Amino acid sequence: MKSPFTGKEMSIQREWRIMSFRKEEFKVFFHSYKCGDTGEQFEDDAFAELNYNQLVNQYRAKYAIPFPGQIKAIREQYDLSATKMSEILGFGINSYRQYEAGEVSNQSNARLIQLINDPGEFNKLLELSNVLEGKALKKLIHKIEILIDEQKTHKFYKQLENYFFDACLPNSNTGFKLPSLPKFTEMVVFFTEKLQPWKTKLNKLLFYTDFSMYKNTGFSISGVQYIAIPMGPVPNKFNSIFEYLTNNKEVDIFYTTFPDGGTGEQFLPVNNRKFKPELFTEKELKVLDAIVERFKNTTTNEIIEISHKEKAWIENEAERKIIDYNYSFDLN
Repeated sequence: MKSPFTGKEMSIQREWRIMSFRKEEFKVFFHSYKCGDTGEQFEDDAFAELNYNQLVNQYRAKYAIPFPGQIKAIREQYDLSATKMSEILGFGINSYRQYEAGEVSNQSNARLIQLINDPGEFNKLLELSNVLEGKALKKLIHKIEILIDEQKTHKFYKQLENYFFDACLPNSNTGFKLPSLPKFTEMVVFFTEKLQPWKTKLNKLLFYTDFSMYKNTGFSISGVQYIAIPMGPVPNKFNSIFEYLTNNKEVDIFYTTFPDGGTGEQFLPVNNRKFKPELFTEKELKVLDAIVERFKNTTTNEIIEISHKEKAWIENEAERKIIDYNYSFDLN
């Protein structure tokens, strides 16, 4: 970015700052451009978004206020417009649309939005609202009945997902994303298709993908927690998750015994199981491609050595701690 005063390229400035949101203070790793001649600092759109996301995400996590993606998903499961959802909940006519677009709701509205994720509870509010009638009402009631039945059917899957991800709400250990088994699965499928990596390398590819995305946007991709172990950063409970993925024919694993007696596990594609790019945003896909390009010729031992130079690993390995996504700002 060029200085508006001198026309010269400006340097990037990164520093921890205390910023305020709704009269509360939070620590943000502030990004800006600095004019060397005047000392003035500027944000472009990308830095402004990153700084704002860091600030607001902490407020959301503190008060368990749903994130835009969650809010949109809750509405879409009922096949309702944002306007109708606002009417049913008793919000201002444009409120739900604004919450999906990123506006932070007040705490009482946040609780109501969380409540209606349960179709049984949503049905109670629907009865009280008198917003819909006739065919539209019958259609929605039928949809709610289907969702209630699906809840019973998918109970085991939900329990499994809660076990893998410790039933985490978005926070700094998840990259302020709700953990998503479908997105994490597709990340594994993506790297398996592209690189057919050994398990140790795959774990590092996943770490660098999620943490690079957070470094750029203030959000991870998968919402998965990573833990520091002797071999480097890895997804928490990765062995259980990988076993589940292979049993479900998402990927295949080739086992080999090395001369030193150790066993290697190489991830291989499954016939007719293709990566699903539609689950990802354009920014997320660019990060996935960038990680492939960066590490495609890197051996397993080399990527381990690279990860061992990361502050995220150095400061957490001794106690095998969950790695806070704020370490992304220190990535080499």
